[in-house]
Amino acid sequence: MGPLSAVGVVPARFAATRFPGKPLAPIAGVPMLLRVVEGARTAKRLRAVLVATDDERIVEACRGFGVEAVLTSTAHPTGTDRVAEVAERLTDDVVVNVQGDEPLIEGFVIDAAVAALEADPGAALATVAHEADPRDVDDPNRVKLVLDRRGRALYFSRSRIPARRDPASPAPRYLQHVGLYAYRREFLRRMVRLEPTPLERAEALEQLRALEHGYAISVAEVSGWHGVPVDVPADVARVEARLRELGRP
Repeated sequence: MGPLSAVGVVPARFAATRFPGKPLAPIAGVPMLLRVVEGARTAKRLRAVLVATDDERIVEACRGFGVEAVLTSTAHPTGTDRVAEVAERLTDDVVVNVQGDEPLIEGFVIDAAVAALEADPGAALATVAHEADPRDVDDPNRVKLVLDRRGRALYFSRSRIPARRDPASPAPRYLQHVGLYAYRREFLRRMVRLEPTPLERAEALEQLRALEHGYAISVAEVSGWHGVPVDVPADVARVEARLRELGRP
């Protein structure tokens, strides 16, 4: 069997609750959505990068960027549902949900997720993690995760995991989740039809739906890159500071 074919889809909703207009918010003068698309386009494993949105303002902006945008239903409760609608018209083996709030995303991070899914035929989807910044371990906007010995996800949480009950025990590694998902296309179609689950509702984390329904999530650990997701307006300054550190415009 040859390599899996993959396409990237960036869900973009203008009316974000915590940060209205977030996809088009300027970061060092460049709209965040454009930064995400440009980063995703450096992935070697994606044949194309599309934007999925329910807002004509974002469609119009994408035309100006030279980016293909697909107008989707306004009824979708999540970005995953939006990506799944676009996936219905695709034939790729893998659909990568590239989160629109990761303006520092780089292609090799996406490639790692696709490779992890390819290497684990028993996994329904794959995602990415990196070592957490100590400042973010207790930030509920930064999702943490723990893995089993095969590199599959055991759990994701907005809380600090694992908890260190015994101070004499070795200090644990804290991993931060990167909101990036490489789905087998057929599973993505099934995922959005699964009943939401108690842990998913408690943590407000969709990936827990897959775990609670018994599906395996393979996790690629990456080094040499740290995401700075934009959840609230104050995060823009953190991204701009990181760009300065990297010497990037």
